[in-house]
Amino acid sequence: MSGSKLKLHIYGDECLRKKSVPVKEVGVAERMLIKAMVETMHEHQGIGLAAPQVGIEKRLFVVDIGDGPFAVINPKVLKKNGSGYLEEGCLSLPGISVNVKRPNKIAVQYTDENNQTVKKELSQLMARVFLHELDHLDGKMIIDYAGLREKLKLRKPLKAMQSQNKAIL
Repeated sequence: MSGSKLKLHIYGDECLRKKSVPVKEVGVAERMLIKAMVETMHEHQGIGLAAPQVGIEKRLFVVDIGDGPFAVINPKVLKKNGSGYLEEGCLSLPGISVNVKRPNKIAVQYTDENNQTVKKELSQLMARVFLHELDHLDGKMIIDYAGLREKLKLRKPLKAMQSQNKAIL
């Protein structure tokens, strides 16, 4: 597998907490970014990766839950149904998982890499990954869903991650 040129940003990097800006049009640069993001996601054994996680403030993410990768640009959730809890991990929070409550089914609209509007109904894992990545575009992370006890348990590893991140910068 070729080494990706994109750097994965971890907790403590301020780019993970910024709200992303809409993509005006999908062109050559965006398609190259999508390809590099898919490589980075696969390189880190992820099933989703949002542009802010590689330091880019665009409303764009990639997903691959085993059916092949695809890009989601300027996503919107049109409808939500049901809910359930599931442990979620995050490439930007290595070694940390949080029990997150999310809808089981969602109706969404987004633009694909060919500038086509896509409307879909997603359920279970695909809905969860979509919402997880959408959170990144709004500067939200799974630790924001943690209860008080869970946040107290995560304090040390998060502080260590933050310190490590500052040492890299």
